[in-house]
Amino acid sequence: MAEHDAEGVKPTPAVAAAVVERGRVLMVRRRHPPHDDMLALPGGRIESGETLFEAAVRELNEETGLVAEAQRVVTAIDQLQYDNGGCLLSHFVIVVVACRRVSGNAVAGDDASEIHWLEAQHIREASDLCASARQVALELVEGGQRR
Repeated sequence: MAEHDAEGVKPTPAVAAAVVERGRVLMVRRRHPPHDDMLALPGGRIESGETLFEAAVRELNEETGLVAEAQRVVTAIDQLQYDNGGCLLSHFVIVVVACRRVSGNAVAGDDASEIHWLEAQHIREASDLCASARQVALELVEGGQRR
């Protein structure tokens, strides 16, 4: 069991934008930790005074250039990062928001180095896909919630 009294580490609220089109999920290759150089859903920290939906739409636009409409909360994920000695380094509470593209073509920007639209088979097999993003993406694609 992880130590809950990790000195100085507080949970940080964040969002991830889940965009599904034609059975494919939009992923970005992250430039920065956590999960740097891994594929993940676009997202980031929630800014003060910003709603979950506003943050998801903003982060999606910053990382991909897409203009979108936030539709619903899909799930929430605890993302805990530890050092080699087992000490807690960071704790993000990531709320995944389903978004529908309104306009734009996805291009890498801000914290993303690449854009990928992944089908279910690639989601299952990709070794460079963040585990939490894999789980959410498979639920969206295989759960019949295609947009």
